[in-house]
Amino acid sequence: MEKVTIKTVRKPQKLFKISHKVHKWLMLFIGVQFVIWSVTGAYMVFFDIDYIHGDSLIVNHQTKIKPEKLTYPTQALFQQYPQAENLSVGMLINREVYRFNIDKQKFMVDATNGQQLSPIAESSALAVAKHFYSGDGEVINAKLITENPPFELSSRHLPAWRINFDNFGSPALYISANSGKVVTKRHEFWRLFDWMFRFHVMDYDDGENVSNWFLFIIALLAQFAVLSGLVLTYFKVIKPAFTNNKKRGNSATFNGQDKPLNNGGES
Repeated sequence: MEKVTIKTVRKPQKLFKISHKVHKWLMLFIGVQFVIWSVTGAYMVFFDIDYIHGDSLIVNHQTKIKPEKLTYPTQALFQQYPQAENLSVGMLINREVYRFNIDKQKFMVDATNGQQLSPIAESSALAVAKHFYSGDGEVINAKLITENPPFELSSRHLPAWRINFDNFGSPALYISANSGKVVTKRHEFWRLFDWMFRFHVMDYDDGENVSNWFLFIIALLAQFAVLSGLVLTYFKVIKPAFTNNKKRGNSATFNGQDKPLNNGGES
């Protein structure tokens, strides 16, 4: 009987020690990432995603295309640009324009006379930015980006004008020099959100690879840390409470006083 008792006592103690070591060293290794997940997750949940995307920076003008203004025939356009593809009709502020592609490069011409408008000059980019910007801040500066775009602008939109406004959050609009469209809108809260997302998914390059091995390994170790923590919770919280209740349930009352029974069952 004594051997069985020693054996049953040592097994839980061994499990407790192993869980304690595993939990301690794993949390020492990945504990900082737990904090990063908490902070970055809270930031991404706190801000409205539409605000982060900068939708509030843009006024959606419902300007209708007037067919009578399309005086430059498409037949003449294809004669002038025989390799034109994906032809569409749109607006450049209050002007009807044709937009099309040639070898993945965007072009824009006036729909009234066929005049090529792309790439647009700085004055036209400023006019487009002011037309669509919803704030009341003044333009700080304008810069044409032709190569090495910042992380917030995709290279497929190059060349593009960056128009910075003097408002809360340092908003900026990116205008495609070839299509005259607002291709991207950014502010400081989006830029911080982008870094938060990168730290959250542990992709410190561009934040697009959410299935990277680094995240998988840390998440797997986190599961072991959680399981070992649950084992420690059992031994430190649940088991002591259960043991105390069991001892109180096995006590006997003699002469108005509780007295635990001995091994022989005698009082």
